[in-house]
This record gives sequence, C-alpha cells and structure tokens, in this order.
Amino acid sequence: MSATEISPSASSETAQRFEAIDALLAAKLKPLVQQIDQEGLYPEAVIRELGQLGAYDAAVTRPFGGRETGLAEQIEITRRIAGYCASTAFITWCQSTSAWYLQHAPNAAAREKFLPAVASGQLLSGTGMSNTVKHLADIERIHLTATRNGDNLIVNGSLPWVSNLGQGHIVIVAARVEDEGYAMFAVDCDQPGLTLKPCPEFSGYEGTRTFNVRFADVQVLADHVLAQPAQFKEFIRRIKPGFILGQIGIGLGVIDASLKIIRDSNLTHEHVNVFLDDQFDELKSELDAYASATGNMSALADTDQSELLPVLQARAAASELSLKATQSAALHAGAKGYLMRHAAQRLLREALFVAIVTPALKHLRKEIHALQNEKQAA
Repeated sequence: MSATEISPSASSETAQRFEAIDALLAAKLKPLVQQIDQEGLYPEAVIRELGQLGAYDAAVTRPFGGRETGLAEQIEITRRIAGYCASTAFITWCQSTSAWYLQHAPNAAAREKFLPAVASGQLLSGTGMSNTVKHLADIERIHLTATRNGDNLIVNGSLPWVSNLGQGHIVIVAARVEDEGYAMFAVDCDQPGLTLKPCPEFSGYEGTRTFNVRFADVQVLADHVLAQPAQFKEFIRRIKPGFILGQIGIGLGVIDASLKIIRDSNLTHEHVNVFLDDQFDELKSELDAYASATGNMSALADTDQSELLPVLQARAAASELSLKATQSAALHAGAKGYLMRHAAQRLLREALFVAIVTPALKHLRKEIHALQNEKQAA
C-alpha cells in the first residue's frame, strides 16, 4: 500500500490522532499564545508532546518510526497548529521538514542515526537551508564553505537566521565543498566551534529559538552527511517540493484563524462589514481550492512525481491569500482588531512571515518567471 492509499483503519487512526492533537493544542498551546508572541516563549514541552502524538512523522516510513500516511497529512497537522499559533506551526515545519530531508537522504548512516529521534520529537532539529535555496536561485552567495579532513568535513561561515535551535538540538545545513560542489549535513548545536548568537528582535515568531549560527572549523563526521557533492543535485531536486509544500500548512492555518475572526465579527457587525472587500465566502472558497490542490501535489511529492512550477505557484498563492485574509480579518474586527492583544494583530504579522520566509514571495515569483520562460522557449 502506498503512502497515499489510506485504509479505513488507518483513517480512523488518523482521526483519533487529529483529535488528540486538537485537544493538546486547546489545553496547552492556546493558553501560551500571547506569551509566545509577546515574550518570545519557546513552548518546548508542547513541541515534545506533539512529537509523542505523531505530529512530525506522517511522511516518514515505518522502519524509522513513522506512519507513512503522507505529506498531505503532515501539512494538515501543521495547519491545525497554525490555527492557534503560527510560531509553533513554523517549529513544526522545521521539525517535520528535517524528517523529510532525512527520510530521503541518500546516506543511510545519517538517516539511521537521526531520523527516528527527529520524527518522534525526541531530538529537535532546525533547518538552515534558506541560504542554500536562495543561492541556488541566484539570489545570494553561499555562506558556508567546507574542506575535506579524511572522510569528515571542516565547516566555516555563518547563517543569519536559523530556527528551532538550542542545546541538545541539531541543525541541518549545506556548504560548498572546495572543488566538489555542495554537501548537506547535520550538526549538533553543542559541537565545538559552533556558536549560536541572538538575533535582533523580530516583530513576530520570537518563540522559535532563532539564532545567527556561526561555524568556526566545525568538524562534521561522515555519518552526519545526508548527501555528498555527487548526490547533492538529485537530493535537492527530490526534497524541494516537500520543503515548499510543507510551509503551505502554516498559511492555511493563518487563513483559518482569520476566517474565524471574520465570522465572529459578522455576528454583530455584518450590516457594515458587508461593504468591505474580501468577504468570508470568497476567502473560504479560495482557501478550499488551495487546500485541495496542495493535497494533490503532496501526493505527487510523496512518490517523487512533482512538477516544480505548480508547487511554486501554490506556495505563492498561499502567501497572497494569507496577506489578504489577515488584512480582511483586521478590518472586519474594526478598532479592537488594532489592539495589540487582539488575534487579528498577531495574524497580520504571522501572514507577513509566510510571505517573507524562504522561499519568499519575491523569490517564488523569480523562480516561477524563470520556469515559465523555459517552457515558452522549449
């Protein structure tokens, strides 16, 4: 049975898992949302409990402790979390995307060493691939370089913003290896030579443990390397659709929360809200269409049949709809939606992040433009 063919019993198990996750979110995450947003609380206990409930392992195979229900279910879990707190949903994306990398890593030693613990949330993981993805799109230079030391690598450089880090965590990154190409690897955050420096304060997502990561002659052992230079190009091609699609779950949850504000506001102010652009029914229709399309593309990503162009277009659409829905929610809420403690204010900042985090909306449009030109020329 493929990951996308779910038996009735598996569907029942999935429903039970969703119920358990929803209960945890309502009981333990919801009371922390203001503290996460305003004080930068990192909700580690909730993150680990989500791992125990299977919040990161839907696209992981059973030999590594996963459930093989597919990327679409993983995106749905991220969406449910983002409906409460997009900061925690972004951590979920970091964790589940690290598992996605490891699941498809050509180096079996790295997969066996890290995947079961990452998929279960026992080992927390950041993904520092933003610079590499932008570098490969001709947006910026590569920030990490590596030299050979026998079978190991010695890494130097720095990455400005990497999330879900801390003592006992790992971070998955890539570096240019002299005269060979690129390698992708995992590094322990406690590794000698690796330093985590605080970032300037962000307007949102302060509860994500985001650091400037500096590498000074950091040694990477061979069994920490997910893909060697000869494997890198094919590996990036394989994981990129899932990397991008996974972020859509954050946008979908932000839109869900915005629609709730719009609906609740209309209970008392529909007579005046009706004059606003972007009404509930229109936004809900767009949301349902994007969610359905994302599910279809996720099934293709599971089986390595993705076309990159529609994936990029879907991710761009999620950014655009997140921005539109959160602005509409704030306008529907009126003056109280401008209060710092109101959810509409937080959602505006969360949606802006959806449009800025790599691949940012401008990055997406750049790659979409290039692929469309390639098709026209062909």
